[in-house]
Parts: sequence; C-alpha cells; structure tokens
Amino acid sequence: MVALTAILYKCGIYSFSGASISPDIETVSIDFFYNEAGDGPPYLSQQFTEGLKEYFQNNTNLGIDNSGNGDLQFSGNIASFRYRPIAPTVGINENAPDNAGLQRLTISIRVEYINTDDDTFDFDQQFSFYADYDPSTTSISAIEPALVEEIFEQLYVDIFNASVANW
Repeated sequence: MVALTAILYKCGIYSFSGASISPDIETVSIDFFYNEAGDGPPYLSQQFTEGLKEYFQNNTNLGIDNSGNGDLQFSGNIASFRYRPIAPTVGINENAPDNAGLQRLTISIRVEYINTDDDTFDFDQQFSFYADYDPSTTSISAIEPALVEEIFEQLYVDIFNASVANW
C-alpha cells in the first residue's frame, strides 16, 4: 500500500494535500486580484494575490508562471468587503440605543479558473467567507488584519479544492 501511494504521488495523480493534478500540468499563473469592492484596507489586493500564490507553492509542486501563461490560470477580483451587524442586543435602558452584539466581516472573491489541459474543470465562480467579532471588546482597526487573514486562509482552501482537489 505504501509503495502504491508513493508511486501515485510521484506520478502527480495524487498528493497528500488532496490535489489531483495531471502530470502534464507544471505551472500555475495567478493574476493580480484587484479590489473592485471599493472598501477594505489598501493592502487587500496584494495580500490576497500573494497569499494564493504561496498556498499553491506550499501545497503543490507547480511552478509559478508570472507571464500569465501557466497550465493552470487564475484571475478575478475582490468582489465585496463588508461589515454588517449580527446578534443585536437591547440597550441597557429605554434611552440607550440597541447595539450589535457581533459584527460580521464578509469577503467575496470572484475567480476565473482555466485549466489548459482539460477545460471541463474551468469555472468562473464567486467564493465567500466571513468572520465575526465583538465590537464591545475590540475596535475594527485592532481586529481587522486578523479577520482578513482568517477569511483569506479559508478562501485559499476553497479555491484550491474547487480547482485542483476536485471536491
């Protein structure tokens, strides 16, 4: 069994990350994901793009093709970045305003994926994820970098699974 797993891994048919990549696929291109949402911190596009590249480097043997002509090609944009209140709480007395017990940050990324080896895997899809925080215990400016990182980490996994893990 161990020998079979080693052979399949070596041939590129299976990897321990769950990727199912043809041995003909050698490179991945990840275009810059511009922030089309109009909101969010100024570093959002750079952080997402570089993070997605790093995720693929860490979880596959694919080389990064910066010319845009990789065997696997990703492009898209940050489609939305929004905070909204959830879990409302009632004010302490009738003169106190109602507040949000929790705030939710949701980020959506539109991804166009092209597999030059097999176009049946191509897609143009939106991926979203969220994270919550308690505004009564911390400020947006203090928690936002951690929320963005948490959301992006899950989005990398979702995009990876949809493209090369075939889940």
